[in-house]
Amino acid sequence: MSSLSLAVRDSTTMVRRNLLHARRYPALTLNVVLTPLIMLLLFVYVFGDVMSAGIGGGGAERSEYIAYIAPGILMMTIGTTLVGTSVSVADDMTEGIMARFRTMAIHRGSVLIGHVAGSVLRSMISVTLVGAVAVAIGFRSADATVLEWLAAFVLLTLVALAFTWMAIAVGMASPNGEAAGNNAVPLVILPFISSAFVPVDAMPGWFRPVAEYQPFTPAIETLRGLLLGSEIGHNGWLTLAWCLGLAVLGYFWSKSLFTRESR
Repeated sequence: MSSLSLAVRDSTTMVRRNLLHARRYPALTLNVVLTPLIMLLLFVYVFGDVMSAGIGGGGAERSEYIAYIAPGILMMTIGTTLVGTSVSVADDMTEGIMARFRTMAIHRGSVLIGHVAGSVLRSMISVTLVGAVAVAIGFRSADATVLEWLAAFVLLTLVALAFTWMAIAVGMASPNGEAAGNNAVPLVILPFISSAFVPVDAMPGWFRPVAEYQPFTPAIETLRGLLLGSEIGHNGWLTLAWCLGLAVLGYFWSKSLFTRESR
């Protein structure tokens, strides 16, 4: 069997293993979807009238706020999968299965690829479900072309891939699953301090740089531009740069932790 065939076969097996693990823990899987759904419904139907005062010069209607918040919630959905990914990887590291994988005649990269592909696939399924609910409660993107919808899907996938590599590195660097869950919390908090709920310009001056100079804000603004026809500007390039940088950092960090001696 060629090296490529071996890599594909073993990676497919590892992806299936990770998806089976997710099926065995339905509460964790449901939490990934329920958390952004609750945030969506809460901010639209409970805080919608108040929060909409922060956009459109204070005269936005609830339907406009749904259009504004939906891209941010879709990005937040990706963030909710990261804790579970870190915990899963940390459990594999501490329970000895990683050490076992190192001694088996399998492609070395398939273990990490399985975690990455499984997490990204769960993220995109969750994004699809949350997006369907957003459409059901009034989100519309009439001006977006098929190409822009495709670009939006690719953007969400790239963001999920970049942050998944970081989550895996955090999980591998953590001493146990509980620590991994705590260490991955900053990755989940980032969407909350971005432009997901209100524009950066509406934030206090001292807080504005925190929201502006982080990866989720340009990603959300790029997604809004693709779906709603708003100005993207330099946000597209910033998003690609963030995704590339985080993916490379997470990949090499994870690789170095995986190849070292088992703990």
